Amino acid sequence: MTAAIDIAALANLLQEAAVEEILPRFRNLGDGDIRMKTEAIDLVTEADEAAERLIRKGIEDLMPDALFVGEESVAADPALLDRLKDADLAVVVDPIDGTFNFASGLSLFGVMLAVVSKGETVAGVIYDPIGNDWALCEKGSGAWLYRTDGAQEQMFMRPSGPLEQMIGIANTGFFDLEMRRKILSNLAEVRLFTSYRCAAHEYRLLGQGHMDFAMYNKLMPWDHLGGALMMQEAGAHVARFDGSPYLPHHTTGGLLVAADEDAWQELRERIFTVD
Repeated sequence: MTAAIDIAALANLLQEAAVEEILPRFRNLGDGDIRMKTEAIDLVTEADEAAERLIRKGIEDLMPDALFVGEESVAADPALLDRLKDADLAVVVDPIDGTFNFASGLSLFGVMLAVVSKGETVAGVIYDPIGNDWALCEKGSGAWLYRTDGAQEQMFMRPSGPLEQMIGIANTGFFDLEMRRKILSNLAEVRLFTSYRCAAHEYRLLGQGHMDFAMYNKLMPWDHLGGALMMQEAGAHVARFDGSPYLPHHTTGGLLVAADEDAWQELRERIFTVD
């Protein structure tokens, strides 16, 4: 880890954004406060934009040399995403992960942040505004859940059982229709699968030992960089569908998380047959 990163300060910054800009608007959004971006399930709210502005200002104070890559900043300037690959230091932020849930009044949303150094994710923070606690990871230091009362517990990926008993996350919405039908048919082989439309809570569930796998097809850095590192630090096997490492500049190629390489291979070969 680089000494320039103060993980506690970053965690507190996400809490500040939630307290000042997100929670006051939860279940309190007016008609003009919600806008559609690309489709009816891809939304942005006034809370997303206000929280990102606050976080960006905080990052400028804490890490003035870092490139700031926020979901809403990239929506306004797509070329910003291309700078992530070559940045010496970058902070990637999703001000509200699970905006559809947030806008619907459902409390499954979070605030996510990842720190990237020279093309490698080195830290991640997932803050739950409703539970008021943090999941934190730094490369080589494990993944930890921090409660507001000071309690902390190490996150872990539970050992996998037989395929037919596995439960997990399968986000199939970004496959084409034929591939989606194929994967959904294959998923009948596992015990249970779901999608909360909130990677923040899905990664936290995995890291608390409640699920066996997660699969994502669309890879935007603010959704997955911090969570993928968190799962690796919790002992999981994390790779793209072709087995290659997931890197900050990747937006395609899918992502599969499992307890170990054997479980990963079985899920890849029997369920997520995307070739």
